[in-house]
Amino acid sequence: MEFRILGPLEVSHEGRPVRIRGVKERALLAILLLHANETVSVDRLIDELWDDRPPVTARKSLQVRVAGLRRVLPDGILFTRGGGYSISIAGDQLDLHRFERLLSEGRELLAEGDATAAARALADAISLWRGPALADFAYESFAQLEIARLEELRLAALELRIDAQLALGLHAPVVAELEDLVVAHPLRERLRGQLMLALYRGGRQAEALAVYERTRKQLVAELGIEPGPAMRQLQQSILRQDSSLDPSVAAPQRSILVSPQDSQALEALLALAEPLANAPAHELILVRLIEDGADVGETAALLNEHRRALLTRGVTARSITFTSEAAGDDLVRIALRQDVDLLLLDSDSDLRRSSVLATVLARAPCDVAVYVGRDDPPHDGPILVLFAGGDHDWTAVEVGAWIARARDQPLRLAGPAQGAERDASRALASASLAVQRVLGISVEPVLVAPAVADVLAAAAEAALVVVGLPERWSREGLGPVRSALAAEAGPSTLFVRRGLRPGGLAPGESLTRFTWTLGSAG
Repeated sequence: MEFRILGPLEVSHEGRPVRIRGVKERALLAILLLHANETVSVDRLIDELWDDRPPVTARKSLQVRVAGLRRVLPDGILFTRGGGYSISIAGDQLDLHRFERLLSEGRELLAEGDATAAARALADAISLWRGPALADFAYESFAQLEIARLEELRLAALELRIDAQLALGLHAPVVAELEDLVVAHPLRERLRGQLMLALYRGGRQAEALAVYERTRKQLVAELGIEPGPAMRQLQQSILRQDSSLDPSVAAPQRSILVSPQDSQALEALLALAEPLANAPAHELILVRLIEDGADVGETAALLNEHRRALLTRGVTARSITFTSEAAGDDLVRIALRQDVDLLLLDSDSDLRRSSVLATVLARAPCDVAVYVGRDDPPHDGPILVLFAGGDHDWTAVEVGAWIARARDQPLRLAGPAQGAERDASRALASASLAVQRVLGISVEPVLVAPAVADVLAAAAEAALVVVGLPERWSREGLGPVRSALAAEAGPSTLFVRRGLRPGGLAPGESLTRFTWTLGSAG
């Protein structure tokens, strides 16, 4: 049995196409494939299929669609589990899984210096695409974020494959492709840098420098920002005809975007971000968006002062200040165009009160961390990550581990001890292994009762608490435990939302997900 979503939805069995009739049946199958080997709840399926406006008969209608799928799929594929449904498939039965495996292999091979094998694996990955992902669901709300995530993965594969070709001296064949990609993605600096390098290696130095000038003018005109350090360094190396450009060029540096909503939070955000910028190397982009009529010069001078201080400490930094009537939209645009890995901003205890935050959390392509600070200075202690197995929880583990490693502080991973401690312990063990594999730091796993008082007591020992946002936070709120952390916890709390990029820790197969809101609100 084969399923394909990297293009229009297609299903085949023993080499023959399987026709899935009915718009809702096809949408249901697509949703289950996007969460293959996970149980998707009935409530979530209803929300996704009817865009939060379900008919009274939605549950019965869903059962009819499930029955329709079962009639055309072989036994052992579609299961009823608990309060939901699951598609059970092996790794290579879904084209997305094959693509992600080949992408990971290509990335590792390139890092190991085997450009030939990397180029082959990445070309195989890209060949699985038959057009835009989920093409027949382009206007369905359930598919929007996934389409954007998958397109980001496709572009990442293209960029890595071009890196491999450039490492092999195949600069001439990629020039035309890069010119087309730059037209399609005009502000993606990595593609521009690759085009500059390919042109330079082909003896077209003037054209390579012209690409830089066009990029600079476009960035300044549209964002008021200069090209990033990787492009600037590449331009200078081309001007010097630096011999280091002959065999290879370093991958462009990625960024952490720091945008204080309250000017008083800038110091705390920088205290978080600066260690992260050095582990591994990232540049910091400081952004202050102000209302019309505010003093731009004074605000810009303050941000520039911080930038100069960062530069003297060896941290690459840029800063911009401008007036904005749609600050959330502007932050999303900057994050998209500047290869941002993490967007760090602040909030008070009521996250839903900020329209800027709502826009950023809904649309930013990168991971987002929302800092809810305390007036008291931070004390020594571990970085405490609350982990319950959700998508945003895995990213919270990654961000928490990143902070712990950068600060050289212990990482404490807490799972809910409510009823099924053995299963929670296993989930914590899997997360601990992932942290050790990816980041090389040890983890202290603990079980904490999910009542508010117990979580607050555990948090009191920490220097910082990191927790993923719940799936439906914008509609249903943070829940009692997270709300208590935001309003009452002793240390500051970082609320994390997963971005579009593939997570560095989360497993391909699902783990049991628990909840931090079983206890009373106290």
